[in-house]
Amino acid sequence: MDLDTQKEALVEMAHYRMPFGKYKDRYLVDLPLPYLVWFSQKGFPEGKLGRYLETMLSIKDNGLEPIVRKLQKEFPKD
Repeated sequence: MDLDTQKEALVEMAHYRMPFGKYKDRYLVDLPLPYLVWFSQKGFPEGKLGRYLETMLSIKDNGLEPIVRKLQKEFPKD
């Protein structure tokens, strides 16, 4: 994965919304940490959503949400 592709994936993840469930339509960064931990215990979904949820768990667990919020502001969704 080159740098441009990684940047695009981070920006996409910053704007990605939960597609189902109790937190449907919330940005992944706005999901509560216990919900992400629950997913990690039960198993993340397959594909992009699972990768993004796993990454968001790591981001939130390390207190890096401000970086995601900065990406949302600096790279608004079209």
